[in-house]
Amino acid sequence: MEPGAELRRMETVGHPEASLDEAGPWWTWGPYLSERAWGSVREDYSADGDAWGYFPHDHARSRAYRWNEDGLAGLSTMRQDLCFALAFWNGKDPILKERIFGLGGPEGNHGEDAKEYWWYLDATPSHSFLKWRYHYPQGEFPYEDLVRENAGRDRNQPEYELLDTGIFDEDRYWKIEATYAKADPTDLYLQIRVTNEGPEAATLHVLPHLWFRDTWSWGVRTEAPQIRLEDGQHGDLVAEHPRAGTYRLAAAAGPEGVRPSALFCDNATNAQRVFGRDDGLACPKDGINDHVISGAATVNPDQTGTKSAWWYQLEVPAGETRELRLRLWSPSDGDPYVADWSGARFDEILTDREAEADEFYANLVPGDTSAAEARVVRQALAGLVWGKQFYRYDLPLWLDGDPGSPPPPEGRKHGRNAGWRHFDAYDILSMPDPWEYPWFAAWDLAFQTVAVAHIGPAFAKYQLLLMCREWFMHPNGAIPAYEWSFDDVNPPVHAWAALEVFRIDGATDHAFLERVFQKLLLNFTWWVNRVDPEGNNVFEGGFLGLDNIGAVDRSHLPPGTRLDQTDGTAWMAFYALTMLRIALTLTDHDEVYEDLATKFFEHFVMITEGINDSGLWDPADGFFYDQLVAADGSRTPLRVKSLVGVIPVLAAIEVPAARTLPGTRLRKRFADFLARRGIDEATFDSCGFIQRMPGKDTVLLSTVDPERLRRVLTEVLDEDGMLSPFGIRSLSKRHKDEPFSVDVDGQTFTVGYEPAESQTSMYGGNSNWRGPVWFPVNHLVVEALERYHGYLGDDFVVECPTGSGNEMHLGDVAAELRGRLVSLFLPGADGLPSYGNIERFRTDPRWSEGISFFEYFDGDHGYGLGASHQTGWTALVADMILRRPRAGS
Repeated sequence: MEPGAELRRMETVGHPEASLDEAGPWWTWGPYLSERAWGSVREDYSADGDAWGYFPHDHARSRAYRWNEDGLAGLSTMRQDLCFALAFWNGKDPILKERIFGLGGPEGNHGEDAKEYWWYLDATPSHSFLKWRYHYPQGEFPYEDLVRENAGRDRNQPEYELLDTGIFDEDRYWKIEATYAKADPTDLYLQIRVTNEGPEAATLHVLPHLWFRDTWSWGVRTEAPQIRLEDGQHGDLVAEHPRAGTYRLAAAAGPEGVRPSALFCDNATNAQRVFGRDDGLACPKDGINDHVISGAATVNPDQTGTKSAWWYQLEVPAGETRELRLRLWSPSDGDPYVADWSGARFDEILTDREAEADEFYANLVPGDTSAAEARVVRQALAGLVWGKQFYRYDLPLWLDGDPGSPPPPEGRKHGRNAGWRHFDAYDILSMPDPWEYPWFAAWDLAFQTVAVAHIGPAFAKYQLLLMCREWFMHPNGAIPAYEWSFDDVNPPVHAWAALEVFRIDGATDHAFLERVFQKLLLNFTWWVNRVDPEGNNVFEGGFLGLDNIGAVDRSHLPPGTRLDQTDGTAWMAFYALTMLRIALTLTDHDEVYEDLATKFFEHFVMITEGINDSGLWDPADGFFYDQLVAADGSRTPLRVKSLVGVIPVLAAIEVPAARTLPGTRLRKRFADFLARRGIDEATFDSCGFIQRMPGKDTVLLSTVDPERLRRVLTEVLDEDGMLSPFGIRSLSKRHKDEPFSVDVDGQTFTVGYEPAESQTSMYGGNSNWRGPVWFPVNHLVVEALERYHGYLGDDFVVECPTGSGNEMHLGDVAAELRGRLVSLFLPGADGLPSYGNIERFRTDPRWSEGISFFEYFDGDHGYGLGASHQTGWTALVADMILRRPRAGS
């Protein structure tokens, strides 16, 4: 394939209206294999909803999955009929290393957490080139030590990590890199390079696996497909599937010229080990594991099965590298083989695909981007590509159980997700993190699409539309939040994401914008009808993504109270203005949308009035606060300076003055609506939420007027408050010495500044909004300040940082925040701030050249926290770099 074909190939990959049958051919194979299928809601058939306990890591090697598969550096076909992944054994571990190990939610002192080190180094959006790295200890993996030590720590102590065990001392580990390149959509060349980083020669067993996802044992029972070893010259593994077709996995001889052994078992549960009953199965799912580890007779001597592996045994001297080569392909009828595929042809394919990837990203990244920033962009977007996952979840089937199988406990029909019987997902989805969150999360996904749009706008649009399709969106208009609880309420950011994706893609696909807008009308109406219980345009929503940021658990309020939420209400103002922006964009193509523009203007005005009338703005403090409302109507402001009080800043847009000038229909409708609220033509431009400056051809609609904005920013830009060296803290640092407390019916609720991991178990305790820096809301604030600057201009200045005497216009403030956020991933005197003070990551390029995109970051030092591969919304750093305002733009 000639250079540059990767760029042209993007035009054929996917389409917003595509189903799996209609996706581009280059999507046939992709990194759709999750890194964790155990401990998930889909695999949980327990009576109490304990997903972690029902299917723990210890079962994963022995127990067949119902809904999807997992593995290391895994690939699969789109429907996950056929899967490929790597497994390793260092000769000391009690089990094969087939999947990333981590602690389940109840096991970690700060919730679930992967306890390994791996990176997504590269990827193209069509998966024509993929690169992955993993560091595997040469000593026995300390499974029990990690579980025991973390169980003995409380929330006031840091997590006990794999590096803390000493297992990597003296560099006794393997650096393993997998590089995959496609010759065509169904022809993959697979290179595995293993480097012995230790001081002595060592042996590594490498077992590339090929297997079928079990679709024959559930529901309508069918005959299982088969993988066999073909006799003769080639000796390939041959996999035949009624839907995926025929594939061959050929393995070149190892470095010493020795061919690997072929091993076979069945992808079926070892009932004796898992459930204590003997079902007579001789070669179950863990058959290859048991054979390699202990020599057990648990592989099929007939060399057939539904799970297979090539078994290499490599002796590697200290400091040296060995390479393995395989080819996975669907042979054509005319010529199923290519001579010398493991030689010059192999090198040519890998070299060409890598050159195309280089060209693709060179064309993507602006010329003034530094090499370090370009590396951040490329690895962030690679993580998003590797995060594409096959997702199958049939709610009625999950609730009721498969025909012919024991029914689930009766209680599940009234438990988790029971009200979503319409839900039936069977697709490729963008996941937040393939281990920590191997399931979609709606508001994470919205942010992900903004970064994805730079390399795959069709896929980004498809994801946004999918959340609004009738098999996802509830008939009442609710969007499912995430697998653990579809009913939770996430911030309504899909309209914003759709508009951003539209703009990134060139602002020409009005059909997409119109389609998503019409579906979001249902969701907006659901918010208005269901999340405004008092009918006063002050919204609730419980969770709302900010987890434990408040003093009280917003999903479980004290009896007899309600919470008037600043962020819930402000999110709705932001939603209304975004829908107004979309309506105005569409009005240029169809006047019918002018009526809807009026509708969303009216909603915006009423919501802004609701904020003002409810006293959410505190004029003394110059900040927005939630209000706890007692049964007798008395109000208690929760004076917590946090992102809750900053969300109102997001609701600000510029509208062309022509839309609101006298004589235009839209202006007349706006004026009539305002007149009914006592705002006449003379005060039209000074009513608080509409700003109009002399000489401007636009007007500013905003929940926060410029003077209130100045006061909010006083706290946001204070380095003793919310301004971190690495962005905006989610909670003001001043609450470290001045924690906020409130008494309600004899109970005291407190919130204090916690820059790193949370010390509270609220919302499971696996995330913390009480001080760390989170990318998504930071991104939205930066963008909002740029919108304000676009209207207010260079003359509107604020101190930045507060108290410094240094005045900046809001464009420069946005640039300052952007720079602080991007710096998390750029090398400094002490390495990458996000890797903290860990010596290996500070000084060893083998560890630091692969970037981890954490879920959130220490509010004081920038250390990465939470999910280590949350290349979902943290990949927004790529958008920050790619769309950074540039000179002359």
